[in-house]
Amino acid sequence: MIVLVDGRSGSGKSELATLLAERLGAQLVRLDDVYPGWDGLDAASAAVPGILTTGRWRRWDWATSSPAEEHVVDLARPLIVEGVGALSRASRPLADRALWVELDAATRKRRALARESYFAQHWGAWAAQEDRFIAREDPRSLADAVVDGTDVRAFSLEWRP
Repeated sequence: MIVLVDGRSGSGKSELATLLAERLGAQLVRLDDVYPGWDGLDAASAAVPGILTTGRWRRWDWATSSPAEEHVVDLARPLIVEGVGALSRASRPLADRALWVELDAATRKRRALARESYFAQHWGAWAAQEDRFIAREDPRSLADAVVDGTDVRAFSLEWRP
C-alpha cells in the first residue's frame, strides 16, 4: 500500500499523513526532509517516483544546506509520502491512493507561520513554487479524494484503504 498526501503549505497534510501512518502501521517519508533547500520543491517532487520504486531517499540537512544520509524504506510494508509535490503525473501511477488536502490561503499561512516562524521570509517564494507545480501537474485532479484541511481527523477515521 502506497499513499501520496499532497496539498499546499499549512493545509494539514502532515497531520493527516501522521494519522494515516499510525492507522496503517505505515512508514512515512516527509518531503520536508527531502527538499534540497527553499528552492527545492521540483527536485523533491522529481525524487518521489524513485522513492516509490527503489525505497531509497537522501535527507537534506537544512542546517548545513547539503545532502545528508541515505534512508531506505521497506517497499513490502505500507508507505506514505507526504508533502507539497508528492502527487504528480509521474508519481501517481506508482501509488495505490492519492489524497489532496485543501484549505483556504489565510488559514494555511497562519498555521504554517505559527508552526515555523522562520518560514515567513520564504513564504512568497515557496508559494510561487507551489503555484508553478500546481499549474503544471494539477495534483488535485490526480487525487482519489480531496480532504478538508479544517479537520483531517474526520477524514482519516472514515477512510478505508
